[in-house]
Amino acid sequence: MIVNRVEKHIIRNNNKYYKLLDNFCFMSKNLYNFANYQIRQEFCNNNNYISYNKIDKLLKQKEMSFDYRNMPSAQTAQQCLKLLDKNWKSFFKAIKDWSKNKSKYNSQPKLPKYLPKNGRNILILTNQNCKLRDNKIRFPKCFNNFSLNTKVNNLQQVRLLPRNNHIIIEIV
Repeated sequence: MIVNRVEKHIIRNNNKYYKLLDNFCFMSKNLYNFANYQIRQEFCNNNNYISYNKIDKLLKQKEMSFDYRNMPSAQTAQQCLKLLDKNWKSFFKAIKDWSKNKSKYNSQPKLPKYLPKNGRNILILTNQNCKLRDNKIRFPKCFNNFSLNTKVNNLQQVRLLPRNNHIIIEIV
């Protein structure tokens, strides 16, 4: 028996919700880059890494919270920061491995890069944001009554993956 753990939906650029979803992915990119800038500056200047908990606390401060507060919810902002934290941890793991086995690598691993200025980033909504009722996923109010019909009976998260002229929505 094959169990399907991810259900995919495609929202094309002619869908009435496409611009709204695309804008949320753009805001996710802004938060990712802003947090990455803060972490890179601290790492390059003081050789100190800002962990997920510290960057989350730092970006909640009033003078630094613009991108954080623009996200659909605090949980989506936290998911974006967790993704960045995972990328930094992968970088540290690669550096450690590189120092032991330089022959495995073409060059020294580089710091996690910024996303393109006009690019988009994945947006992750948890089951605290989206509710599953009557085979329909209901998104938060800021999504303007956007909902999806689904066949899943247990919801963990919803991921919005931006592509060239469409958005893939994965229901996990």
